[in-house]
Amino acid sequence: MKIEKKIVGYAVKQPVPEEKNERPELRREGGGGNRAEVIRMHEKLERPEVLIGSTYKVKTPVSDHAMYVTINDIILNEGTEHEKRRPFEIFINSKNLDHYQWIVALTRIISAVFRKGGDVAFLVDELKAVFDPRGGYWQPGGKYMPSIIAELGYIVEKHLIAIGLLSNPELDEGQQKLIAEKRAEFEESRKQQDAFSSSEFPEGAQLCKKCNTAAVIMMDGCMTCLSCGDSKCG
Repeated sequence: MKIEKKIVGYAVKQPVPEEKNERPELRREGGGGNRAEVIRMHEKLERPEVLIGSTYKVKTPVSDHAMYVTINDIILNEGTEHEKRRPFEIFINSKNLDHYQWIVALTRIISAVFRKGGDVAFLVDELKAVFDPRGGYWQPGGKYMPSIIAELGYIVEKHLIAIGLLSNPELDEGQQKLIAEKRAEFEESRKQQDAFSSSEFPEGAQLCKKCNTAAVIMMDGCMTCLSCGDSKCG
């Protein structure tokens, strides 16, 4: 082919690329052979129509209204040997509008972390480390809670343990034995070691001047010793 005009530019013809699917593929792990592919948690995983979850009630002394924390879970690889239950979203509902802004922000951030996948257990430590500058509060049973956010961290931890994502932090046999020994030693040291620590007579009985026994009580309008029978009435 003879070129009669001056060449002012050129371009290399490229093959036409294949059209990509609008819906991104889920992250899978091939099993090989007859093994099924395993679906892992991924941020592009679409929300199913129905999710299972649990609702936890939070009643604190710093607020007149209770909060209800709902955590919904998604079932991955349902019906297979790789079936797993993973947190997908969280909702917090309360009549107290003073906390509305941070409640909305917190639920969106935690839900985004849940949907991202991977290790989400770090949320527990981050939430439990939040302290209220005005001071925390005591839960029934003597457990101190540094803030409402920290209590939400304990709720998330409780839920992750329930679905098997976290292990229950239990003490081993050696630690349990050591704690039992220390507790028994402390309780023994706190016991009253005088003559009134153990008595077969009623509590609050006075000392008898005759037999020197704490057994004098009011009986029939007269102070009477239950040990020797001495009585003020003769």
